[in-house]
Amino acid sequence: MELRPASYFVLASLLDGPLHGYAISARAAELSEGAVRLTAGTLYGALDRMAARGLVEIDREETVDGRLRRYYRLTGGGREAVVEEADRLASAARVVHARGRRPRAAKGLA
Repeated sequence: MELRPASYFVLASLLDGPLHGYAISARAAELSEGAVRLTAGTLYGALDRMAARGLVEIDREETVDGRLRRYYRLTGGGREAVVEEADRLASAARVVHARGRRPRAAKGLA
């Protein structure tokens, strides 16, 4: 299953254990070196879709300063999906790296 970059980095952020929404967003930005910046609406919409697909699930909820904080964790399927996507990306990168390092043939020279 091919993942969009935001979903990939959300799942990757959960590889080390459950996180709450703000921590997921911060970790995804860190892991993507700033390429993925998630607004609350984008993040929670993505988490809802991933939960519906069985990739993440709610780990627990707690109240902090009067606000509900929900923690999410990867499911086995979510872990499998992010690892498969990493393998797919690595394979695609190997193709480019192998071809990009070969000297190019000069055009028109025989």
